[in-house]
Amino acid sequence: MPKHIALLRAVNVGGTGRVPMADLKAMFARLGFDNAKTLLQSGNVVFDGGKHKPADLETLLERETEKKFKHRPDYVVRTSAEWKTLVAANPFVREAKADPGRLVVLPFKKKPTGDIEALRAAIKGRETVELLGRELYAYYPDGQGTSKLTGTLIEKHLGARGTARNWNTVLKLAALCEE
Repeated sequence: MPKHIALLRAVNVGGTGRVPMADLKAMFARLGFDNAKTLLQSGNVVFDGGKHKPADLETLLERETEKKFKHRPDYVVRTSAEWKTLVAANPFVREAKADPGRLVVLPFKKKPTGDIEALRAAIKGRETVELLGRELYAYYPDGQGTSKLTGTLIEKHLGARGTARNWNTVLKLAALCEE
């Protein structure tokens, strides 16, 4: 059965959007998605998604999460094959090996329609970005904590909603797909 990865946006961060992972896993089981496994507390689920298209899964999971948890976080869903391509396409190979916690991938719900050059011009620090399809790869050499390259700035310039995961998490999700 084809595996999928579901990424929830802005859950269990700063006390907002509380979604206990055990309850989320139970919701996936109730919906008939077998072998759901969660990773960390930030909303990462690997599951058997059958022949459903990722966009259909996003809609279904957003609706069901709202029913169960009384708020509606965005979901970004990729197939395991798409995730494998995302990993292989990484333009920051050196950074991924030397500093994986500062390399971030932002999968978007839809292909961005904005201007990557405008985003690059708006960067005030040493961060670098590459947009490949529906993913933005961003390297934060000085860390994300004080960076002015925020999700809000990225979405404003690229015109798409997404959610970020650091490279360590990206690789752990890829490994869960292989189990």
